Amino acid sequence: MKNIKILLVDDEDDIIEFLRYNLVKEGFEVSKANNGIKALELAKKVNPDIIVLDVMMPEMDGIETCYELRKIPSLKNTIITFLTSRAEDYSQIAGFEAGADDYIKKPIRPKLFVSRIKALLRRSENSHIDNTKTITDNLSVDREKYEVLKDGKPVLLPKKEFELLSLLTSKPGKVFTREEIFECIWGDDLIIGDRTIDVHIRKLRKKIGLLNIKTYKGVGYSYNPNT
Repeated sequence: MKNIKILLVDDEDDIIEFLRYNLVKEGFEVSKANNGIKALELAKKVNPDIIVLDVMMPEMDGIETCYELRKIPSLKNTIITFLTSRAEDYSQIAGFEAGADDYIKKPIRPKLFVSRIKALLRRSENSHIDNTKTITDNLSVDREKYEVLKDGKPVLLPKKEFELLSLLTSKPGKVFTREEIFECIWGDDLIIGDRTIDVHIRKLRKKIGLLNIKTYKGVGYSYNPNT
């Protein structure tokens, strides 16, 4: 994993060192911070490929930190995954609302943790969409420039929201099943909550239009430009 940079953020030094040791063994470049404020400063300097972010931290918790990270344009392609022992649905939903790409639950075995990191990278590197640009009546999605324009105005989307919109707009009118979406965006080797897609769809609707993305109950979603 040459030149892949990972930022670990946790207020427990033993956890950070445990994760850092196992990632370094795999050839990753690893930086670390013990709170959200330091994480923001370091992320701007390092520009990491992945940020592993603890939820429960003093001064600035993981959810707030994620919100702030997603405001930084240079980190728009950065994968953010939470590391948490909290398994409640509301905690995961809050994380995805903040712009997270995934959740990893504590405790986790070293080999499994490294495997999850590699799976996130593979999913990021392997594009599932052939066409590079989609233009409809009021929306432009440029996959090479990682740019979305709504009525001519730029819309900043976190990585997973952009990938989801790219997939839906790659074939306007086509109904993508939930299984297809999971496979294309997250991959079947990642463990994510059942409500992950719903959260991302809701956020996209707020940003590009409530009616453009249609729900087919029990099946999936489609993008409809003329709705």
